[in-house]
Amino acid sequence: MTTLNGLRLLPWSGPGGKPCYLSTDNPESYMSRLADVIEAVQLSGASALLEEASEALDNQDTSLDEMRCLVSELTGALRDVLRIATSRGHLRATSDPSESAY
Repeated sequence: MTTLNGLRLLPWSGPGGKPCYLSTDNPESYMSRLADVIEAVQLSGASALLEEASEALDNQDTSLDEMRCLVSELTGALRDVLRIATSRGHLRATSDPSESAY
């Protein structure tokens, strides 16, 4: 689970919003497993938020303040999902093509 430079982009950011990376060749290490769990939580949260957004859009009574709050939450969730996609894209790029499910 490493990127082209041997580092895994972690699903959280460091001080100042800077990306955090993990250097390990052990996908079963504590930090690798922690990152996997956090990614799963983030993806689950994004899925639930997407459902909430769909309901809010269908509801004529949703207030402007509620929509602003929802957009703020969606922005954070999208940021998390893009970080995960970037990390996993790097993981796929470094894996053995013969192991690909395509």
